[in-house]
Amino acid sequence: MNIESVAGRALPTTIPAYLAQLRAALHDADPAMVQDALYDAEEYLRSELAAQPGRSEAEVIADVAGSYGAPEEVAEIYRETEITVNRALRTPSAGAAPIRRAAATSPGIASVPPPQAPPKPRSALARFFGVALEARTYGALFYMLLSLATGIFFFTWVVTGLSLSLGLMVLIIGIPVAVLFFGSVRGLSLLEGRLVEALLGERMPRRPTYSDRSRSWLQRIGDMFTDGRTWLTLLYFVLMLPLGIVYFTIATTLLSTSIGFIWAPVAALFSSDYVGIHIDGIQMLPIWVTPLLAIIGVLLLFATLHLARGIGHLHGMMAKHLLVRL
Repeated sequence: MNIESVAGRALPTTIPAYLAQLRAALHDADPAMVQDALYDAEEYLRSELAAQPGRSEAEVIADVAGSYGAPEEVAEIYRETEITVNRALRTPSAGAAPIRRAAATSPGIASVPPPQAPPKPRSALARFFGVALEARTYGALFYMLLSLATGIFFFTWVVTGLSLSLGLMVLIIGIPVAVLFFGSVRGLSLLEGRLVEALLGERMPRRPTYSDRSRSWLQRIGDMFTDGRTWLTLLYFVLMLPLGIVYFTIATTLLSTSIGFIWAPVAALFSSDYVGIHIDGIQMLPIWVTPLLAIIGVLLLFATLHLARGIGHLHGMMAKHLLVRL
């Protein structure tokens, strides 16, 4: 293989140059995917360099370019993989399966499947009640309920870590404490990212933030403190406490209210005189009103599910902006 070029383009001679070309090739891709691609590429290249002592970076890159790929090839592989995964995660439409099977079994149309008619737009009523059939709805609802616990933990971790780091900075032990704390923040951001991706559907990094390993470890520690993404992550963790309280309150209040309304007809039947709902011995609602109350409860329940989807979407966008290097 020619060390100077691959597929007509100049091949980088150093790992940082390879990663720079890979980042440039993925300039319009999802930032979370770019972070994963850079981390994987650096890890692979440095492991190959360590396994071949005595050889230069240019020689190792030239050797692995045929198996791992040039930066442009690796970028294209990541794009195709991302598209494949996203398609696999979507729920197939009802008419898609027969068309795909026909395309696969008919020799004349196997390579060029027939164009599919665009799906018919659903009515407003179907869209309103169809939210209950979407798994992402329950993921967002569960995230709202879980956010109170995670918000308390993240807020406590940040306040405690910053207090200890600043309080011990006058002593020599304050420096390693601060380094460990900021390192833990990066680890927790990955954990939160996995929760956001699994429950809210927002693509988040699956690898740590790429760091230039050609720099010394002291320089990399300094980069961790000067990186704006580190401080944005701290801001996200602090915001999670008030947001968690709001999310948990909204979810529990609306769910309990809607379920209480839906249960109203049954509660009326079990009242002492079977004429309505009583509170503290005072009749609040006659029994004939309870079916209407149940209908209101059903509508409120589905409205709560839509609200949970909307909150989950907005929170995922916020998490992407604060936790991912753009």
